[in-house]
Amino acid sequence: MASMIDGVDQRTQLVGQNRLEMLLFTLGTTQRFGINVFKVKEAIPCPHLTKIPHSHPVVRGAAHIRGTTISVFDLAMGIGGQPVEDLSKSFVIITEYNRSIQGFLVSSIDRIVNTTWADILPPPTAAGRNTYMTAITRIDNDLVEIIDVEKVMAEVIGADEAVSSDLIENFSSQNSEVRPHILVADDSSVARNQIKRTMEQIGIDTTIVRDGKEALEQLQSWADDDIDVMNHISLLVSDIEMPEMDGYTLTTEIRKDPRIAGIKILLHSSMSGTFNNNMVEKVGADKFIPKFSPDDLASTVQELIEEWRTDHPE
Repeated sequence: MASMIDGVDQRTQLVGQNRLEMLLFTLGTTQRFGINVFKVKEAIPCPHLTKIPHSHPVVRGAAHIRGTTISVFDLAMGIGGQPVEDLSKSFVIITEYNRSIQGFLVSSIDRIVNTTWADILPPPTAAGRNTYMTAITRIDNDLVEIIDVEKVMAEVIGADEAVSSDLIENFSSQNSEVRPHILVADDSSVARNQIKRTMEQIGIDTTIVRDGKEALEQLQSWADDDIDVMNHISLLVSDIEMPEMDGYTLTTEIRKDPRIAGIKILLHSSMSGTFNNNMVEKVGADKFIPKFSPDDLASTVQELIEEWRTDHPE
């Protein structure tokens, strides 16, 4: 099953074309779910799991895989479903999210499919605020759900959202004259709130949208209203994986429009690795940082805002 994830070099050619490959899997029912292959290190039959005392119920145990001990999350339980019963027939998808490696226990693995972000849509409004979906799509006329893994992980292991006090004090003095304003694009409700709360701590206002398409439309709407967008906002902070338009394509489209081409762009993604740093240069973003470190995010945003201030003196 691990061989399904081979050929990453080939898959990098999809990036910047608003395309992706998804690994499809199930969680005890016929409903299929998808995960971006770029976040998957390998997929294997469930190994022996060792219970971790006093751990969250969603953490089914720890596994020793290729010299590394990783926690294994029951993804069905994580989204409010029934736990996987027969581990002997189950699989673990080993992933890299938010600077860490973990496994997700799933019932079965289907296959990898090649699709486009344009065909991956935000969840319907009726799904409500508490949904664990970030997006939906159709494969072979069947509905496929993309899970908000960041939400699952935040609920299980929590997330530190506090910016260091010395950084807050430093940023407050720098932002005392004019309060900066940034645009944020992210499809995860958890990530949007994390970014907003981080920015509030260092005195930065935010306009928040759910995906790359909404971000581009917002920027172009400001430009259509004769707003000097490069002075109106200091920076765009964008996720990479988003329905309809990913962060790489968003960056490419911004750089094509002379009215907004000079905007500072920070790509901020749960997809870690040097690959993203290479893509920053290819698509014309200013910087990439992996999620989620409040100090790292705050420092990088402040660094880019200082560059923006140098480029746009009052």
